[in-house]
Amino acid sequence: MALRAALAALALAAAPVAAQEAAPLTLGQVQSAVLTVDTDRLFSESLFGRRVADETRTATEALAAENRTIEAQLTVEEQGLTDRRPGMTPDAFRAEADAFDARVQAIRAEQDTKERALQDRLNAGRDAFLSAAAPVLGDLMAGAGASVILDRRSVFLALGAIDITDQAIAAIDAAIGDGATESGSP
Repeated sequence: MALRAALAALALAAAPVAAQEAAPLTLGQVQSAVLTVDTDRLFSESLFGRRVADETRTATEALAAENRTIEAQLTVEEQGLTDRRPGMTPDAFRAEADAFDARVQAIRAEQDTKERALQDRLNAGRDAFLSAAAPVLGDLMAGAGASVILDRRSVFLALGAIDITDQAIAAIDAAIGDGATESGSP
């Protein structure tokens, strides 16, 4: 078992050397058959990801403010119903209480739908980012003589030198900026 681990470590250590021998080195450019990126950082620290996060945060804050307003209105309405209860027949109160509960449930479902739509929008923004970033990542991969770029979270152990997250963020920002387009943004 220890021999297998040592051989695997040797193979991983030799891969960057083989890649470096195959292609001329450029100062600051990683040369390896395998590269890694932190996809969370790639998105969150890029101009595109920051724009999507800012738009989502603004929409989330607006939804939260709307929820607080609705909650205040429903609290007043509920208190009014409670105050009127002593002068109402049980059937009349039950009918109004049931109608109020039905309205609250409908509002809750509507607000939950809005919240899911915001999450879907964030996911769509992330997907659009990854699609737009793919050619840039492909260029970085080719420039490094790599065969694959792995998500860093999928790698158990690796040398930090094969992580190209910082280079990728800079290259993606230069190539696609914040990703906003005149026809709308993801």
